[in-house]
Amino acid sequence: MTLPAKAEHVQKVLSAFGLNSQVIQLSESARTAKEAASALNCTLGQIVKSLVFRVKEDPILILVSGVNRVDEYLLQDLVGHPIKRARADFVRQHTGYAIGGVAPVGHPRPIPTFIDIDLLNYEQVWTAAGGPDTVFACPPAFLVTLGSVVRVTPAED
Repeated sequence: MTLPAKAEHVQKVLSAFGLNSQVIQLSESARTAKEAASALNCTLGQIVKSLVFRVKEDPILILVSGVNRVDEYLLQDLVGHPIKRARADFVRQHTGYAIGGVAPVGHPRPIPTFIDIDLLNYEQVWTAAGGPDTVFACPPAFLVTLGSVVRVTPAED
């Protein structure tokens, strides 16, 4: 089975990184974290949500565990500037992918990337690979090579 063009692009980028991981195409949608966890028979926490925010006119990418919600005030303090959720056209322009399929790699230009520290609790996580039904597995250590590890949710008391 041949992969869609965006997924093939992600596969080539993963190979260039030296990551031994195969992009797979699911028979059902993995557009949301819940859909992906169900399709992959894994925990919701193992799903990497790729969220794009706008800082001034530039993107930032947040890779967050499927069980977490990003605290936007915490994120804003982290980057030192006001942030806004990115619109679909902005996401596609800066990542090359549509919302629901944003891969953490293979963007037209480098994007500052932040990785949710909670993803490090897993041996393997799953992330989008360019489309709503394409994914790949990787160790969280691979994601760490893409950016900075941060806490995106408030620390528990």
